[in-house]
Amino acid sequence: MEEEKVDINQVSMEVILNAGDGRGCMDKAMEAVARFDFEGADEYVKQAEQKLLAAHRAQTSMIQRQAAGEDVEYSILFVHAQDTLMTIAAELHTLKGMLPVLRALDDRIARLESK
Repeated sequence: MEEEKVDINQVSMEVILNAGDGRGCMDKAMEAVARFDFEGADEYVKQAEQKLLAAHRAQTSMIQRQAAGEDVEYSILFVHAQDTLMTIAAELHTLKGMLPVLRALDDRIARLESK
């Protein structure tokens, strides 16, 4: 049984599109934070995580194929896709680290205003 050859450019675009959609969700999360809507922000962060997971799975499938000995062609588009995913994943990590700080500041401001 012959394995189906995977189109690396199609996989690359899947990574790029999902990562980009994840960044869009992160932008919406920050817009929600600007309105002090932390529940909305949390929902957008969850959506971003799902998009990045889909991008990561697509990337990992190519890496696993190559690690298993399949001849995978070199693609500058795939390199770009990996770079895009890594950058957006780092941005998500930063956003998730900032959210507790922003919540704490909002709580502190609310306490000061209530005095």
